[in-house]
Amino acid sequence: MADSRAFFSSDAHQHRRPRLLMRQRITANLRAFFANEDFIEVETPALQASPGNEAHLHAFTTHFLDNDLSQRPLYLHTSPEFACKKLMAAGESRIVNFARVYRNRERSPLHHPEFTLVEWYRAHAGYETLMADCAALLREAATTAGVTKLRYRGKEADPFLELERISVADAFQHYVGIDLLATIPDDPLAPPDRDALAKAASDAGVRIIADDTWSDVFSHVLNQKIEPFLGEGRGTILDAYPAHEAALARRNPADPRLSERFELFVCGVELANGFGELTDPAEQRRRFMLEMDEKERIYNERYPLDEALLALLPAMPPTSGIALGLDRLIMLATDAHRIEDVLWAPLIIPGAST
Repeated sequence: MADSRAFFSSDAHQHRRPRLLMRQRITANLRAFFANEDFIEVETPALQASPGNEAHLHAFTTHFLDNDLSQRPLYLHTSPEFACKKLMAAGESRIVNFARVYRNRERSPLHHPEFTLVEWYRAHAGYETLMADCAALLREAATTAGVTKLRYRGKEADPFLELERISVADAFQHYVGIDLLATIPDDPLAPPDRDALAKAASDAGVRIIADDTWSDVFSHVLNQKIEPFLGEGRGTILDAYPAHEAALARRNPADPRLSERFELFVCGVELANGFGELTDPAEQRRRFMLEMDEKERIYNERYPLDEALLALLPAMPPTSGIALGLDRLIMLATDAHRIEDVLWAPLIIPGAST
């Protein structure tokens, strides 16, 4: 059960305070990094008409009371992505947002209902540029903290080494012995082969249930057999996600089965998620609808689409964008074992487990 004394007694606070002061220094130096790269820091509202349209992200819901006393649903955003893309469509070329974001149904040593994302966008830049940004931010955080290794629960990574880069398909082959691409048809609109992937995963020791979709099986394998081993020794870029697992990313021009999406892992911790951004409004609408259909199937709920975003997408230049978990980066730089150790005032929900 959550207990305020665990964080706010004088002794407990003094124990956490060195990490909190380091949080302040790291955040300030990350802001300086972006300023030196000619980014404009923007602020976007947390309240949105649509909180995001990913099937497995859950928002906090509230209502706006209009002058005529009619209620309109609003949501605390799960990321500042939609608002940032509108700014890119309006003419900005490099923006960064240190955004407080909110996700329901999330609590673990690495998850907190309210946390901070550093989200940034570069117009007319390939998504590989974001990989270089990630490497620079790892170095910046470690240098600020005065450490030569990033750490999490006994695992270490050298932030000054070049990042490892491995495709999702190669990771499936290397860690699990699964030919992932054999389960994805060449036709980008055709469904992937759920049964083939389920059999391969089951043969590898992953528990599969009857109503698991291809995406479910994909996630089980990734979460159980691959992600825990990424980012040991050095950070790892897990690149070229299947297009079915990248609702907001451009397809890979060389292989439409794949996308311009990558994730950064350090010490087995997912730290960042980057894209070559999709700007085709019809395709984006189709993908959002598929995500919301899946959300309704599993959770019996769906969120509205952001029609303003879809209308503005054609005006957005070729853009790459990424979100990095600031709290997790600070955890790695200060060897913290739980996210509450690097939050000034962790959320206490009476009676809830932590």
